[in-house]
Amino acid sequence: MFNNSTFFIGLDLGDKQSHIFVLDPKGEVIEESRLPTNPTSLQRKFASLPRSRVAMEVGAHSRWASQLLKDLGHEVLVANARKLRAIYSNPRKGDRADAETLARLARLDPNLLSPIHHRSPQAQADLAILRSRDALVRSRTLLINHVRSVAKSSGARLPSCSADSFSNKAAASIPQPLCPALLPLLETIASLTQQIHAYDRQITSLGETRYPETQPLRRIDGVGPITALAFVLTLEDPSRFQKSREVGPAIGLVPRTDQSGDRDPQLRITKTGNSYLRRLLVNSAQYMLGPFGPECELRTWGLMLAERGGKNAKKRAVVAVARKLAILLHRLWKNGEIYDPFYRSRSNAGQPVIASAAA
Repeated sequence: MFNNSTFFIGLDLGDKQSHIFVLDPKGEVIEESRLPTNPTSLQRKFASLPRSRVAMEVGAHSRWASQLLKDLGHEVLVANARKLRAIYSNPRKGDRADAETLARLARLDPNLLSPIHHRSPQAQADLAILRSRDALVRSRTLLINHVRSVAKSSGARLPSCSADSFSNKAAASIPQPLCPALLPLLETIASLTQQIHAYDRQITSLGETRYPETQPLRRIDGVGPITALAFVLTLEDPSRFQKSREVGPAIGLVPRTDQSGDRDPQLRITKTGNSYLRRLLVNSAQYMLGPFGPECELRTWGLMLAERGGKNAKKRAVVAVARKLAILLHRLWKNGEIYDPFYRSRSNAGQPVIASAAA
């Protein structure tokens, strides 16, 4: 049935069943079928096909499925689901229609799919450590807020303290009638704290051994081992971006645009890309602009933006600093430069500069 010519295949990956739509180079339908969504079925099906261009949407199964098809010699495009208006705006959306749309877009122009890059299995496994720690921190915060809320509703105020010391310092201030309800939660909080510290040690070890490129990034005050490692693991390869300025849009730290004629309103940021890394960069920017932030050119620039006034000036300044920080981290990583917090000032004063860290 198939010859040695290249085919264009749309693969709509479902949780249990996947739909396949195959086109020949002229756009004629060659095959339309379904198969179970598991490695065995995809291996059997695509091993019998000649080298083809396969398009699929990013999702829960796209990582392993795309790697399997690449190992079989196929060209695989993992489409950015947010950019495929032809699919999610289709009034007659369905598995068959989605697979056909993917196949026809792959045949016309791969750039129409806005293909994304899946991380390597090792990078994904290491990133899972960061995400697991983040899940524990969120769970601990939820429990701490619950304990404080219940105690306050009974007229008691728990002492102000860090999350790490909460389980020890709060126990003595809990009203006696609430002890059966809240003391078990304090034990859980203490256990979560121990697990978070264990993850912290593991993350620090990863940065020192497997990912030494994170060490220069940590020279920036406000960028710790978690943010540095998340940045390296998320981007994985600095050469993916020809210019450091391309990192900001990739992480979703640039404003959306809706320009038409003389109309060009100010909109919120796009929030595309990795939300976890974006949150970490924003947290770092908030620290840099906060009362304990170190003196540096990036902080000075951000405070100048915040002082301009206007609605949400401080929030816009934080986002702008986070975007500049992403550019700076990429440049330090890609060029191997040494961070100098006052690079531009030294350059303007004519002083010798060992390395540039300008964004």
